[in-house]
Amino acid sequence: MKVLIVYDSIFGNTEQIALAISNSLGSKENAETCRVSKMKPEQLNGLGLLIVGSPTRAFRPTKAITNFLKKISSNSLKSVKIAAFDTRISTADINSRLLNVLVKLFGYAAKPIADKLEKKGGGLVIPPEGFFVKDSEGPLKDGELKRATDWAKLIIKTQ
Repeated sequence: MKVLIVYDSIFGNTEQIALAISNSLGSKENAETCRVSKMKPEQLNGLGLLIVGSPTRAFRPTKAITNFLKKISSNSLKSVKIAAFDTRISTADINSRLLNVLVKLFGYAAKPIADKLEKKGGGLVIPPEGFFVKDSEGPLKDGELKRATDWAKLIIKTQ
Protein backbone atom coordinates (compact mmCIF):
# COMPACT_ATOMS: atom_id res chain seq x y z
CA MET A 1 0.00 0.00 0.00
CA LYS A 2 1.30 3.43 -0.93
CA VAL A 3 1.40 5.79 2.08
CA LEU A 4 2.02 9.53 2.01
CA ILE A 5 2.68 11.60 5.13
CA VAL A 6 2.32 15.32 4.46
CA TYR A 7 3.28 17.76 7.19
CA ASP A 8 4.16 21.33 7.97
CA SER A 9 6.55 22.25 10.74
CA ILE A 10 7.65 25.57 12.17
CA PHE A 11 10.05 24.62 14.95
CA GLY A 12 10.78 21.03 13.85
CA ASN A 13 8.48 19.26 16.31
CA THR A 14 5.81 18.22 13.80
CA GLU A 15 8.53 17.11 11.39
CA GLN A 16 9.97 14.83 14.09
CA ILE A 17 6.53 13.27 14.61
CA ALA A 18 6.01 12.82 10.84
CA LEU A 19 9.39 11.11 10.49
CA ALA A 20 8.72 8.86 13.50
CA ILE A 21 5.43 7.81 11.89
CA SER A 22 7.14 7.19 8.56
CA ASN A 23 10.01 5.24 10.15
CA SER A 24 7.60 3.03 12.06
CA LEU A 25 5.85 2.14 8.78
CA GLY A 26 9.25 1.57 7.15
CA SER A 27 9.59 -1.67 5.26
CA LYS A 28 6.00 -2.73 5.93
CA GLU A 29 4.58 -0.02 3.72
CA ASN A 30 5.68 2.09 0.78
CA ALA A 31 5.78 5.25 2.93
CA GLU A 32 6.87 8.66 1.70
CA THR A 33 7.18 11.73 3.93
CA CYS A 34 6.87 15.18 2.37
CA ARG A 35 6.90 18.72 3.75
CA VAL A 36 3.78 20.43 2.41
CA SER A 37 5.84 23.17 0.68
CA LYS A 38 7.48 20.50 -1.51
CA MET A 39 4.25 18.61 -2.22
CA LYS A 40 3.36 17.86 -5.85
CA PRO A 41 -0.27 17.02 -6.81
CA GLU A 42 0.78 13.80 -8.56
CA GLN A 43 2.00 12.42 -5.22
CA LEU A 44 -1.66 11.87 -4.32
CA ASN A 45 -2.12 9.41 -7.21
CA GLY A 46 -2.54 5.78 -6.22
CA LEU A 47 -2.50 6.37 -2.47
CA GLY A 48 -3.81 3.82 -0.04
CA LEU A 49 -3.25 5.98 3.04
CA LEU A 50 -2.78 9.73 3.51
CA ILE A 51 -1.61 11.06 6.88
CA VAL A 52 -1.53 14.85 7.34
CA GLY A 53 0.00 16.72 10.27
CA SER A 54 0.44 20.31 11.35
CA PRO A 55 1.45 22.32 14.36
CA THR A 56 -1.53 23.98 16.00
CA ARG A 57 -1.40 27.70 15.26
CA ALA A 58 -4.22 29.87 16.63
CA PHE A 59 -6.33 26.70 17.15
CA ARG A 60 -5.92 25.69 13.48
CA PRO A 61 -3.54 23.99 11.07
CA THR A 62 -0.92 26.19 9.42
CA LYS A 63 -1.89 28.21 6.38
CA ALA A 64 0.25 25.93 4.18
CA ILE A 65 -1.64 22.81 5.31
CA THR A 66 -4.99 24.60 4.94
CA ASN A 67 -4.08 25.64 1.38
CA PHE A 68 -2.93 22.09 0.56
CA LEU A 69 -6.25 20.69 1.79
CA LYS A 70 -8.22 23.23 -0.26
CA LYS A 71 -6.35 22.22 -3.43
CA ILE A 72 -7.32 18.56 -3.15
CA SER A 73 -10.09 17.90 -5.67
CA SER A 74 -13.53 16.89 -4.43
CA ASN A 75 -13.88 13.12 -4.03
CA SER A 76 -10.26 12.56 -5.13
CA LEU A 77 -9.64 10.71 -1.85
CA LYS A 78 -12.64 8.43 -2.31
CA SER A 79 -10.72 5.15 -1.95
CA VAL A 80 -8.00 6.55 0.34
CA LYS A 81 -7.74 5.87 4.06
CA ILE A 82 -6.86 8.99 6.04
CA ALA A 83 -5.45 10.02 9.41
CA ALA A 84 -4.54 13.38 10.92
CA PHE A 85 -2.29 14.61 13.71
CA ASP A 86 -1.03 17.82 15.23
CA THR A 87 1.48 19.09 17.73
CA ARG A 88 0.16 21.15 20.61
CA ILE A 89 0.63 22.35 24.15
CA SER A 90 -1.38 20.40 26.71
CA THR A 91 -4.17 22.35 28.39
CA ALA A 92 -2.69 21.10 31.68
CA ASP A 93 0.42 23.17 30.88
CA ILE A 94 -1.49 26.36 30.04
CA ASN A 95 -1.72 28.83 32.93
CA SER A 96 -4.59 30.80 31.48
CA ARG A 97 -8.29 30.23 32.08
CA LEU A 98 -9.10 32.20 28.96
CA LEU A 99 -6.78 30.12 26.80
CA ASN A 100 -8.19 26.90 28.27
CA VAL A 101 -11.73 28.08 27.43
CA LEU A 102 -10.63 28.99 23.89
CA VAL A 103 -9.07 25.54 23.43
CA LYS A 104 -12.35 23.95 24.54
CA LEU A 105 -14.25 26.12 22.06
CA PHE A 106 -11.93 25.94 19.06
CA GLY A 107 -9.78 22.85 19.66
CA TYR A 108 -6.57 21.94 17.91
CA ALA A 109 -5.42 21.41 14.31
CA ALA A 110 -5.89 17.64 13.89
CA LYS A 111 -9.69 17.55 13.88
CA PRO A 112 -10.16 20.22 11.19
CA ILE A 113 -7.54 18.44 9.07
CA ALA A 114 -9.42 15.14 9.42
CA ASP A 115 -12.74 16.84 8.68
CA LYS A 116 -11.40 18.40 5.47
CA LEU A 117 -9.86 15.11 4.33
CA GLU A 118 -13.19 13.36 4.92
CA LYS A 119 -14.98 16.06 2.88
CA LYS A 120 -12.62 15.21 0.01
CA GLY A 121 -13.82 11.60 0.20
CA GLY A 122 -11.21 10.04 2.48
CA GLY A 123 -12.12 7.38 5.02
CA LEU A 124 -10.90 8.16 8.54
CA VAL A 125 -9.22 5.06 10.02
CA ILE A 126 -8.40 6.38 13.48
CA PRO A 127 -9.42 9.46 15.50
CA PRO A 128 -7.20 12.53 15.03
CA GLU A 129 -4.25 12.60 17.43
CA GLY A 130 -2.32 15.35 19.19
CA PHE A 131 1.32 15.10 20.24
CA PHE A 132 2.55 17.36 23.01
CA VAL A 133 5.30 19.95 23.13
CA LYS A 134 6.69 21.48 26.33
CA ASP A 135 6.37 25.07 25.13
CA SER A 136 5.15 26.93 22.04
CA GLU A 137 8.47 26.26 20.26
CA GLY A 138 8.99 22.81 21.76
CA PRO A 139 10.74 20.56 22.32
CA LEU A 140 8.47 17.54 22.22
CA LYS A 141 7.54 16.12 25.60
CA ASP A 142 9.30 12.93 26.63
CA GLY A 143 7.72 9.84 25.11
CA GLU A 144 5.94 11.61 22.23
CA LEU A 145 8.07 10.04 19.49
CA LYS A 146 7.31 6.59 20.92
CA ARG A 147 3.61 7.52 21.06
CA ALA A 148 3.79 8.56 17.38
CA THR A 149 5.34 5.21 16.49
CA ASP A 150 2.62 3.36 18.41
CA TRP A 151 -0.08 5.48 16.75
CA ALA A 152 1.27 4.64 13.29
CA LYS A 153 1.30 0.92 14.13
CA LEU A 154 -2.31 1.22 15.26
CA ILE A 155 -3.23 2.81 11.91
CA ILE A 156 -1.70 -0.11 10.05
CA LYS A 157 -3.56 -2.62 12.25
CA THR A 158 -6.86 -1.03 11.17
CA GLN A 159 -6.15 -1.83 7.51
